[in-house]
Amino acid sequence: MGLIDLFSLQKTYNEQRIMLCFNGPLTRSLIEEIGNALRNYMERENATASSAMDVFGAYIELTQNIRHYAAGKGWDNAEASATVVIARDAEGRYVVSAGNIVDTADGPALQARVETLAAMDKPALKARYKEQLRKPREAGSASGAGLGLIDLARKAAAPLSCALRSLDDGRAFFSIRVVM
Repeated sequence: MGLIDLFSLQKTYNEQRIMLCFNGPLTRSLIEEIGNALRNYMERENATASSAMDVFGAYIELTQNIRHYAAGKGWDNAEASATVVIARDAEGRYVVSAGNIVDTADGPALQARVETLAAMDKPALKARYKEQLRKPREAGSASGAGLGLIDLARKAAAPLSCALRSLDDGRAFFSIRVVM
């Protein structure tokens, strides 16, 4: 492997207002350490307490969903790898993006769930959240992309967006973007 062009990376990160970026396997301790770094960064930026909590909450929700999904599949660290980016958009809002490998069979349903939430207005999201809260949890049901995702959509400053890209190995890469 040759020398990595860090200057180009830095230039790209600055142009896209990327504050924090991670790429690799997500362990419980790593999620916590990155979360601490994110909190410290936002304190230095003088972010409001509510903004900091919303961004931190989005980061935790997305990374935990990725970790639970990979664990449920029994994947090793290489397969459980993820990319997480926290940035600011042109309006100064915080953007939390995360992506990971998913089984091709799981991707379309996840994408449809996100797109359904993205199409809902705030009152409809509140009603969906309350409805989901009242539903009895089935024993042995998989966790992830349920109540937490609805809550993210409720708190987001813009509709959730996502993408699904097919990979050569029969899997797909799912990415999601939350604007806070």
